[in-house]
Amino acid sequence: MDIQLDDIDRKILRLLSKNAKLGNKEIAAEIGLSITPTFERIKRLERNGVIQAYEAKLDKKKIGKGLHVLCQVSLKAHNLELLVGFEDEVVHLSEVSACYHIAGNYDYLLSIEVKDMDEYQLFLKEKLASIPNIANVQSSFVMSTLK
Repeated sequence: MDIQLDDIDRKILRLLSKNAKLGNKEIAAEIGLSITPTFERIKRLERNGVIQAYEAKLDKKKIGKGLHVLCQVSLKAHNLELLVGFEDEVVHLSEVSACYHIAGNYDYLLSIEVKDMDEYQLFLKEKLASIPNIANVQSSFVMSTLK
């Protein structure tokens, strides 16, 4: 079910996506409404699942996650049991910050955050390679993040 969003809702979402710590008062001043209708709109967006969570953006280097790797994985076979088995294992790997089931030459795209190349090599050898049914892995290393 699509939720109908008006321009004010979109402004609220834009503001919160830039700074999740904004209070109702700051948002109200920015969008030109009083605090109560602003609060009610935000609560409606939360109830309807448009706003799913509020997150903190972390400095990855300062928390020991200075190497960001995009890892494409193709599987040997594609029956439901093997797909679910791969997904069940990969979502429990602490180094994997996101996992996408994709279409194209590969089956999955993993976003992996580790300290350095040595830690990534260990991750590949000891964790990813132990998951059954993996046919191929292609790694790309993020040099900088633009957005």
